Amino acid sequence: MLKLLVSSCFQGRLQNLSTRFPASAANGGLQSFPFLGSLRNPTRQRAALQCQKALFSSESGDGDGGAEKCMEGKTAEEAEYASAGLETEDAKTSSAIVSTNPRPEDHLTVIAVPLPHRPLFPGFYMPVSIKDSKLLAALSENCKRSVTYAGAFLFKDAPGTDSSMVSGTETEKSIYEFKGEELFYRLHDIGTLAQISSIQGNEVYLLGHRRLRKTEMVGEDPLTVKVDHLKEVPYNKDEDVIKATYFEVISTLRDVLKISSVWREYAKTYSRYIGDFTYGRLADFGAALSMANKLLCQQVLEELDVHIRLKLTLELIKKEIEINKIQESIAKAIEEKISGEQRRYFLNEQLKAIKKELGLETDDKTALSAKFKERMEGKKDRCPPQVLQVIEEELTKLQLLEASSSEFNVTRNYLDWLTALPWGEYSDENFDVNHAQKILDEDHYGLSDVKERILEFIAVGKLRGTSHGKIICLSGPPGVGKTSIGRSIARALSRKFYRFSVGGLADVAEIKGHRRTYIGAMPGKVVQCLKNVGTSNPLILIDEIDKLGRGHAGDPASALLELLDPEQNVNFLDHYLDVPIDLSKVLFVCTANVIDTIPSPLLDRMEVISIAGYITDEKMHIARDYLEKSTREACGIKPEQVEVTEAAFLELIENYCREAGVRNLQKQIEKIYRKIALQLVRKGISNEPLANEVKEFSEVKEFSEPSRTELLEDSDGSHSLEESIDDDASSEEVNVDATFESKNIASPEQVTDTLEKVGKVETDLSPDLSTGVEVSQGTDIGKEAGGGDFGVKKVTVDVSNLVDFVGKPVFHAEKLYDQTPVGVVMGLAWTALGGSTLYIETTLIEQGEGKGALHITGQLGDVMKESAQIAHTVARAILLEKDQGNSYFTNSKLHLHVPAGATPKDGPSAGCTMITSLLSLATKKHVRKDLAMTGEVTLTGRILPIGGVKEKAIAARRSEVKTIIFPSANKRDFDELSDNVKEGLDVHFAEYYSQIYELAFGGDDSSQS
Repeated sequence: MLKLLVSSCFQGRLQNLSTRFPASAANGGLQSFPFLGSLRNPTRQRAALQCQKALFSSESGDGDGGAEKCMEGKTAEEAEYASAGLETEDAKTSSAIVSTNPRPEDHLTVIAVPLPHRPLFPGFYMPVSIKDSKLLAALSENCKRSVTYAGAFLFKDAPGTDSSMVSGTETEKSIYEFKGEELFYRLHDIGTLAQISSIQGNEVYLLGHRRLRKTEMVGEDPLTVKVDHLKEVPYNKDEDVIKATYFEVISTLRDVLKISSVWREYAKTYSRYIGDFTYGRLADFGAALSMANKLLCQQVLEELDVHIRLKLTLELIKKEIEINKIQESIAKAIEEKISGEQRRYFLNEQLKAIKKELGLETDDKTALSAKFKERMEGKKDRCPPQVLQVIEEELTKLQLLEASSSEFNVTRNYLDWLTALPWGEYSDENFDVNHAQKILDEDHYGLSDVKERILEFIAVGKLRGTSHGKIICLSGPPGVGKTSIGRSIARALSRKFYRFSVGGLADVAEIKGHRRTYIGAMPGKVVQCLKNVGTSNPLILIDEIDKLGRGHAGDPASALLELLDPEQNVNFLDHYLDVPIDLSKVLFVCTANVIDTIPSPLLDRMEVISIAGYITDEKMHIARDYLEKSTREACGIKPEQVEVTEAAFLELIENYCREAGVRNLQKQIEKIYRKIALQLVRKGISNEPLANEVKEFSEVKEFSEPSRTELLEDSDGSHSLEESIDDDASSEEVNVDATFESKNIASPEQVTDTLEKVGKVETDLSPDLSTGVEVSQGTDIGKEAGGGDFGVKKVTVDVSNLVDFVGKPVFHAEKLYDQTPVGVVMGLAWTALGGSTLYIETTLIEQGEGKGALHITGQLGDVMKESAQIAHTVARAILLEKDQGNSYFTNSKLHLHVPAGATPKDGPSAGCTMITSLLSLATKKHVRKDLAMTGEVTLTGRILPIGGVKEKAIAARRSEVKTIIFPSANKRDFDELSDNVKEGLDVHFAEYYSQIYELAFGGDDSSQS
């Protein structure tokens, strides 16, 4: 019946099932399967045998005496054996195995062959690999004695083991570990009587004939068992249930055959050489070809009731259909994916070919070359010849390289950088000195030295008609505006601006680029800058140049020598580009906090401009005109809502932000405005426009002709009623008393009447409990229509409530004494954050003959300790000079201390202050009130110059010191200070300490200021 279901399109695959064994070696019934003689290909046979499943035609029922037929075809089989390339003697030996006497049912004692993977069904053959040498020798010996039958039994897995989780290799290993009785019980009772078709090496080819059951063990090694031949339980073919089951199996097989080509091939071969499918054969056929678990297949083999066997096979075939559907869906999805990608690839290639043929598009290399050449079209006249030559060579090289090669990408990136640089392109500079002065003043207050130097640079450029690059180094404490002034300079000169920081930089390649041979190689920062800005004369700000690192990758400070040298950067050579680049028109501005850490060769190439910091007056201007305005806008607060008094700013600068810069001052102002913003929001204030408020306020316009827009706001934040009452009336601010006890409004009569008509809502004006800040509320007629509530809640910040915004003061008054005690003198010091005052204190420990000594504390450095020893020696000499009989220093043990003890201190400029402190203690005289001094002293009493004159002068002003003593060599430095720094200071310049002595202890007060 299944002959109608199969097709002949897969007949060719049957050739893969050819066996290597000779036809004459197949005894008893092999002549009834003539298709085996036509399977000649041994190579394909080997591949088919690995599947451990192959179709073989045989009578599975009652043994039809195939052995008798074997003798009839003996001669023909020997000929086939010889044609297969085997020796005639072996053929004769094999033919000798053939016996016409024994029949399959006559074999009641057989050698048991364990099967590791699947049971052998009647009508099928199976190659079995036998590694037991004794078993293999016994089977070979039986074949020679014409006993070509053995029992094939499926090996049981260990108890409690899932057969689906056990690998075939483990099962094969475990088979040969068992012998005798132990192996007997590890084999399933029901197996198959198998005919040994051929033995090739350790592979034995078995052909299943009929079912049998092992009953008793006869021999142990190899295992030999007694068997009973089993027959099917008689059944009625015409019974409806059996017939229905039979046809359902056939219907299900039809579905499987539509899906699986392998099943179609087996079905065709089986039906051709066996005939029609009987009920039992059909059940065995379906179970043998299914991919079911070996235990399920064993269950089918053990079932003698044909009806039950058909139902078991039906279940296996149904599962096979589901598996095939899943397999087909997976294969289809993968095929669609692959075919889709191939289709897209082919279409893209066709599209490229069509566009190329029509001239609409070129290939990748041609397009890249065209792009690079187009970039260089406008630069050829200005580009250096050696650069053009390199570009032409690289373009030629690009055409010869394959697009898939790594060298192609390297060349492409190299050309991309070469052609993207602005060769000979310069931005137009603005040489207007007045314009530059205006921009610099807009952005920064003070910094006269920096501004003057930039104006000089512009003036020279205007006279020469062109400008050359310079290297300027701005040195100063943090927060004084070094980085931001660089941006302002670029804006004043109309140059492009580029900034990069070298703080902690330890790789030379960041400056001079990588070699192109490295993966991910890139040019240095300077070349990246030129590409980004698009001009060859930008302003490059190199930040934190005093914090350069040094590592295994080289010394960046040495690499900067070429970059920052005006004589060398005309032909700056980047490692990546490997062509000279002209950087002579670039203006380099470097920033540093201190110049001591900058290497001397690098420092020598830069023009250093020191920015000492800001005094209190300058900070007041910066806070009021710059910082407060920008912070107020950033917080979304309107000028009429907040007032910070001058006293509050002064308190903030003096006791919270004494640093030389204004960065911390900006942070404190931002903190104030953030708290004010929170307070306004909690009070329900919103600066967003509300439509109903605009409508209500329209009634106010009835008293005057001018429109709402004429109620303008003054530049200082107050509101005016210009021209609303009288054309000549001055701007007035309309304030409402915070308590609203009286509604007298300081405004013209008309305004008062109008406001009373409109009506005002009294608001709770209690202080904000969250900050403790008093809030004054007023009504401002000049408020814009979109300004929110009529009542503008104005927050006033003054000295009394400043603590509520920024906390307790950080600094306290540096001036500890109105009149310094005996032995205490004020000195002046320089710090990285600006200038500072410090006291030198000396006291007596003990006195005694010859106990003269000096004990020093205050975390002083080595230089300052030496200054103290020098001061002790000089003070002793001066005291003896003044009073020859005075042996105070000889017999007194003194303690000199410099507070505060937690702050490290070092430097030579405290020498004169220490001498004065020692002499004050020795002479029991107070030092002149409001006096501070600084200067290094030699053993001969000469005063040497010091540094940080501006910072020390600023520190003196901050401590309200009026009289200062500087070394006479620093007079020129003091004269260069701005007038606002020198104003109010009585400065004396001393060359010898004797002059300081007279000034400190009430001598001649003549001033050299």
